[in-house]
Amino acid sequence: METLTLNNGVEMPMAGIGVFMQSSAEAESSVESALRSGVRLVDTANGYMNESATGRGIKKSGVPRDDIFLVTKLWPTVYEKDDAVDATLKRLGTDTIDLLFLHQPTANWRAGYRQIEKAVKAGKVRAIGLSNFPEDMLQEAIDTMDIAPQMVQVEAHPYFPQTELKKKLAETGMGLMAWYPLGHGDKSLIQEPVFTELGRKYGKSNAQIILRWHIQSGNVVIPGSKNPNHIRDNFDIFDFELTDDDMAAIAQVDKGVRYYNATPEIVASYANMELGPDL
Repeated sequence: METLTLNNGVEMPMAGIGVFMQSSAEAESSVESALRSGVRLVDTANGYMNESATGRGIKKSGVPRDDIFLVTKLWPTVYEKDDAVDATLKRLGTDTIDLLFLHQPTANWRAGYRQIEKAVKAGKVRAIGLSNFPEDMLQEAIDTMDIAPQMVQVEAHPYFPQTELKKKLAETGMGLMAWYPLGHGDKSLIQEPVFTELGRKYGKSNAQIILRWHIQSGNVVIPGSKNPNHIRDNFDIFDFELTDDDMAAIAQVDKGVRYYNATPEIVASYANMELGPDL
């Protein structure tokens, strides 16, 4: 496993398991399976409604909590609640969160950011992240908050490698965590000829080539899977290295195309979108 050192000195694994769109039972099982397979980064969120299950999966794995890098996200409806972080900790069954994101850039995001800052100062959170934030809000957080952010979480894959954003991140030492790292399972992306060719070259699957591209691009990846074999395959990417020519060839598939485009109206609606029970 390779690691990324954040701009506050915190070190995190560059590949982990994500539990987006998983039921409680699925999340509990996949987290346990991933940790037993050697994975040490787990990503969940208030909005996934499976934080409690993620916590149970961690306990069932038998892996010491201190060996796990735990990531979650606050949902906009709790940004202004004084107990938002404590409630999240309780659901996860832990005393600390290694990286805590604001999940969406709603108008009340500054209140949420201050909640996380308080938690950092209290030793409950080790690093701050912003998920799906546009560059102007990201810059505001960098310029005006007491504690500058360490990480962004955005859609990133070979069709949309976030080239311009990464220039901004390089100026601040911030990291990028990629969601939809495999293009939301888009077969046209996964089956691009360059990945098939490189898969033959290295004896890897097309998906493994894409995940390796992420790692060498400096991206943290959190592919989700419910299948223990697929989970293991997603992390079998640290025994080979793409060449500069390989990376240049992959760069040619950049289409500047996202799979998810949220309108301002959709983003604003998140501030009033109450979540279901976290079981």
